[in-house]
Amino acid sequence: MTKPDEERFPEQFGRSVRALSDYMGIGLQIAVSFALFVLAGSWADGKFGTSPLLLLAGVALGMLGMALVLMKVVRKANHKK
Repeated sequence: MTKPDEERFPEQFGRSVRALSDYMGIGLQIAVSFALFVLAGSWADGKFGTSPLLLLAGVALGMLGMALVLMKVVRKANHKK
């Protein structure tokens, strides 16, 4: 016998909140890692006078890191299905 909608609401809401928090965490992880690589490249350019080479290297490494995180998430989501 199925539960009435009122009884299933907390269960469905909890799953939705967990999924939302997972995706928000992934977005935060991507944003922070990208920002750190860009800031590190900018700092290194100022330190060594190589502007904008190390900044661009930081951007490239940040993008590579984002791609790796997204591939990991997609692979994990596909595995759950």
